[in-house]
Amino acid sequence: MPQPTIVFDFDGTLALGHGPVIAYAKHVGLAAQDPGLVDDARAALERLDAGDGRYRDGYDAVRRVALARGVPETALGPAYLASRQELGTQDAPVSAPVGLRDFLAALAQHALLVLATNAPEIGVDRVLDQAGVTHLLAERHFSIGKPDGLTAVVAQHVTHGPVLAVGDIWMNDLAPAAVLGADTALVGATARSTDADPTMRGSTLADLYGEITSWAATAVTGPTASTGAVHPHGKA
Repeated sequence: MPQPTIVFDFDGTLALGHGPVIAYAKHVGLAAQDPGLVDDARAALERLDAGDGRYRDGYDAVRRVALARGVPETALGPAYLASRQELGTQDAPVSAPVGLRDFLAALAQHALLVLATNAPEIGVDRVLDQAGVTHLLAERHFSIGKPDGLTAVVAQHVTHGPVLAVGDIWMNDLAPAAVLGADTALVGATARSTDADPTMRGSTLADLYGEITSWAATAVTGPTASTGAVHPHGKA
C-alpha cells in the first residue's frame, strides 16, 4: 500500500522566532566590531515580518545587512556556526508551533514524517527534544544543500506514495518537491507575498494542522504522485 510522506523544513517551520537569527547578527557584529549591525538586522527582520519580499528568510536578511555594512563574506560562516551552538538556549531561543507535539503524534499514524534542513545538526535535536517530537520523525537529514539537496530526499519517497513538502522558503523547501509531483505547504512571512502557487499556505504551521491532517488521511485514496497523475489534494 502506498505510504504518504511529509517532509518538514526546520527553521521557520518547526522552530519559530528570530532568536537564532539575532544571535547570528550578534556574532557577526562582534566579529566585525560593528555594534550597530544588530539594530539594522532587527529592522530588516521587521520588514521581513511585514511581508518584504527582498529577503528569503531571517538569515538572508542578516547576511544582506552585514554585506551592506562592509562585513567580509568570510566572517559570516563562523558567526553562523557560533549562533547554532546556542540554538534553543536563552541566547538563541525558539518556540515550537502551538500544539506541535500532539499534531505530529496524530499525523505519524497516517504518514512517515521526515525532517530535511539546510541547517547543520548542531542544536537541532536539543530543540526537537524540548518540543517532545524527536521520536516522531522517522528520518532527519541535515546540511542537505537545498534546493538541489531536497530533490534526492523527495525522490526517495515519492516512488512509495504521495509526498507533501512543508517549509517557509518556496525555492528551497518546496519548488524541488513540486517538480517531482509532491504537494506543497508554504508557511511563514512569504506565504502572503509569494507569487508561487503552493497546495496550501498559512502564517504558521499551526494554521495548516487541519489541512495537513486531512491530506495525510486521504492522500492514498487516489493515484499517487509517482504515477504523474493528479491525486485528490494537489497537482502532479
